[in-house]
Amino acid sequence: MDAALLKAAFLTAAKNLENSKEWINELNVFPVPDGDTGTNMTLTILSAVKEVNSVADPDMASVAKAISSGSLRGARGNSGVILSQLLRGFTREIRENEAITPAIAAAAFNRAVETAYKAVIKPKEGTILTVARGMAEKASEIAGQSEDLVVMLEEIVAYGDEVLAQTPEMLPVLKQAGVVDSGGQGLMQVMKGALAGMKGEMLPEESHEPAAVRTEGLVIPQGDEEEIKFGYCTEFIINLEKGNYDDDEAVRFREFLESLGDSIVMVSDDDIVKVHVHTNDPGVVFTRALTYGSLSRMKIDNMREEHQEKLIRDASAIAAREKAEREAKAQEAQAKQEEKEHKEVGFISVSIGEGLAEIFRGLNVDELIEGGQTMNPSTDDILEAVDKVNADVIYVFPNNKNIILAAEQAAELCKEKKLVVIPSKTIPQGIAAIIACSPLDSVEDNIAGMTEAMESVRTGQITYAVRNTMIDDKTIHEGDIMALGDHSALLAVGEQLDTVAEEMVAAMVDEDSELVSIYYGKDIEEATAEALAERLGRTYPDLEFEINYGGQPVYYYIVSVE
Repeated sequence: MDAALLKAAFLTAAKNLENSKEWINELNVFPVPDGDTGTNMTLTILSAVKEVNSVADPDMASVAKAISSGSLRGARGNSGVILSQLLRGFTREIRENEAITPAIAAAAFNRAVETAYKAVIKPKEGTILTVARGMAEKASEIAGQSEDLVVMLEEIVAYGDEVLAQTPEMLPVLKQAGVVDSGGQGLMQVMKGALAGMKGEMLPEESHEPAAVRTEGLVIPQGDEEEIKFGYCTEFIINLEKGNYDDDEAVRFREFLESLGDSIVMVSDDDIVKVHVHTNDPGVVFTRALTYGSLSRMKIDNMREEHQEKLIRDASAIAAREKAEREAKAQEAQAKQEEKEHKEVGFISVSIGEGLAEIFRGLNVDELIEGGQTMNPSTDDILEAVDKVNADVIYVFPNNKNIILAAEQAAELCKEKKLVVIPSKTIPQGIAAIIACSPLDSVEDNIAGMTEAMESVRTGQITYAVRNTMIDDKTIHEGDIMALGDHSALLAVGEQLDTVAEEMVAAMVDEDSELVSIYYGKDIEEATAEALAERLGRTYPDLEFEINYGGQPVYYYIVSVE
């Protein structure tokens, strides 16, 4: 494999992953509307595609550098970061060679796995890492048996599928949900695409219709592609069952949708209503729809991200334009930094929701990165925020377990400032950690103090299920209300939000609990949150209850117990 074939194989690998991202998303164990594995891995590899496509006269070093740097900066979510580390290790091994032989490929596979395992503090078997290691071991085993790289990769891919099929036996949570590991499946799609590219096989092109989106026979105008006012294409079916949906209510529901978005299509057929809307608030739409009955076939697509993915077709021009934009942003950030007073310590936090943003600003956070469970920021997003903070030491609070690796990767890439990642997994942990930080203390003392503060906080988050599954021996139906605790524990599930919230708090409090903080989301009225706190106060008279407007989408409540 020479550099030109490597470039072709990589682009085909990326395309195959992109084509498979939706059904990879469906493999996620927890059926929550979050930043899914397939989407995160796709956006990671497409960031590298931009740089690879900009290599006009490829040699091994330039293609390897483009793959590595593009994926590192574009990495988002744990699966995306691990994929970027696999690519980083692989390309480091091949970059000094004119061509890749089976022996070099085997060494590159093993270096890829070594690099990825080092990036994860506590590697877990039954994941993408296990699948990658299995293929690396197979590569070492068969490297000397043939000089034909295609034959070698065919065996490696076949063995990778075997290892992937075994992941449910390694992780009980996968077995109970009846799925293989989603990250491992994503890696296999990358490998299968690369193999197809090596063999000269063309993947089927997706249908691109820039003037319209087709939805089961309906043509829905999209408008100007260059400006997307409403970012989420939201589709679902209402299974009418509550007897409160008639012609008049249908008019009111349409008016409600029009107040939240555009490109609205409502098709009624006896006891179901099919809905399509472009909106910035899918959770609000789902909440209203649930008043008429249960929901099925719920689907949310981030059109802004898809729009960016489509732009890859003109990648060379885009790469040049984005480079100029980055340089302009860097110059602008530098100018703004010079205007700002220099600080010894700065803070960056990931958050979403206007209420939570105000809370973090009140805690003297310098830069907020919009994101969280529903949208994982990339390594590059974090580095851009770092450029805007005029401080020698900058603490970053990911506030989500799926963003920690991307933040740590940003810290590794950041050379001009000391970037310290505090591995907060929830918003309440991040708030507790920031409060515990003292700019006068050393970095080591602050890390210890913030870690202790985070460990004193328990978090519960309430959202809705997007598909049927079973977790912790509890049956979950699409549309059910779910309460998730620390370490992704399922605290409660049911049909009524208040009931689930009360069960969740009961599972979180103990004899040492003193304060319960409730952050209510965008879909919850203040009076509703106050009524919940009042009921809980009667149940737990010795506890103090605090209510805050979070404004977060998708998650009805975020609750902390200290």
